Amino acid sequence: MEFVNEILKEKGHEVLSVTPETSVFEALKLMANKNVGSLLVLENDQMIGLFSERDYARKVILKGKSSRDTPVREIMSSRVVYVRPNQTVEECMALMTDKRVRHLPVMEDKQLVGLISIGDVVKAIIFEREFLIHQLENYITGDR
Repeated sequence: MEFVNEILKEKGHEVLSVTPETSVFEALKLMANKNVGSLLVLENDQMIGLFSERDYARKVILKGKSSRDTPVREIMSSRVVYVRPNQTVEECMALMTDKRVRHLPVMEDKQLVGLISIGDVVKAIIFEREFLIHQLENYITGDR
């Protein structure tokens, strides 16, 4: 069973963020340059929201707003679901499925320590299953 802290050891603890007053356009440029689908919104080093491609599509484009004139604060998701480093990837997958989110900030002692995505979770689950299959094949064939 793999845990969130193991994912962070592999991918790192870097978290891309913007301020609430950053324009949606600037946030999108950062996302495109870094090839990510979301950014945390931090104010005074505290997480106050998450801005994602989904927020942009539903709250800017479909509402006829200008991405250059709209601050992230107006469209970010402010109710952010998060996980702790000692949670399992299975718990993360269940939470992501239940809450219909693709990104989970990782918090430890009220401090932001990382961000994981649905891709990170799926990759960890696939690796774990492939390892288990390999172990079972070795057990069945007698290779040890």
